[in-house]
Amino acid sequence: MDRLEAFKSLAAEASRGELTFPTNLDATLKLQRALDDPDCDTDTAARLVQAEPLLAARAVAIANSAAYKRAGSEVTNVRAAIQRVGFRTLNALVAAVIVRQLDSKITEPNLRAMADQLWRHSTHVAALAQVIARRVTHTDPETALFAGIVHEVGSFYILSRAEEYPGLLDGEPEEWLEFAETAIGRGVLAKLGVPAPVMEAIEAMWHGLRALPPESLGDTLLLANDLSPVPSPLHVRAGATSEQSAATIDFVIGEGSLQSILDESAEDVRSLTSALL
Repeated sequence: MDRLEAFKSLAAEASRGELTFPTNLDATLKLQRALDDPDCDTDTAARLVQAEPLLAARAVAIANSAAYKRAGSEVTNVRAAIQRVGFRTLNALVAAVIVRQLDSKITEPNLRAMADQLWRHSTHVAALAQVIARRVTHTDPETALFAGIVHEVGSFYILSRAEEYPGLLDGEPEEWLEFAETAIGRGVLAKLGVPAPVMEAIEAMWHGLRALPPESLGDTLLLANDLSPVPSPLHVRAGATSEQSAATIDFVIGEGSLQSILDESAEDVRSLTSALL
């Protein structure tokens, strides 16, 4: 099977919802559904999260990050962490666990290195998106955090299948954008139950449509993606902002500027990124 046929095959599977996930993902998806239940209270959520050691550790780390700690004291348990960050941030952390489980079976060294870089990229985009949403676009910061975490989930899925299809990642960027990002990415996002507004924002990022100054969740995600100090190791859209030119992006926001906001929020971004890794 050549590369294009492989892409088409994977895209067809994704469109039908016939996705090959690691077995441990099922338990996390059940946890996600339980936390989404409107009758799920803090005590119930804490019990569910404590059964997942990685999620429990990450929840406490996020609660103690500069983005959430503010003037509060350090939290030392899952219940207190959930009370501080809220259920929507908790859902974003569950999404982070899901994304990492997708690449858990990757063993080939080059693919492993790409997956690790892609996750570092995703954590920076998520942290930057939260700051940009809160300080610049005035969209919902927790939705922006979630969108940043899952915006490359389709790429993680493809990396998890790449060993089955030698040469899959060697093609032209146009092939990647048409099949990998759009067709396969859309299928994986749908399978994971990503809400429509987040899907729309991610699709806007795929198409590279951004207003400056940014206004929407899609603008927020695209700007965060361009500003990430860690680039995606995979093909990027035509016209994507390079790391060098991203450093020159600036515009006036109220009485300040994008750069001044990023400078003021640098510790928030650093601590949140570190907690997500």
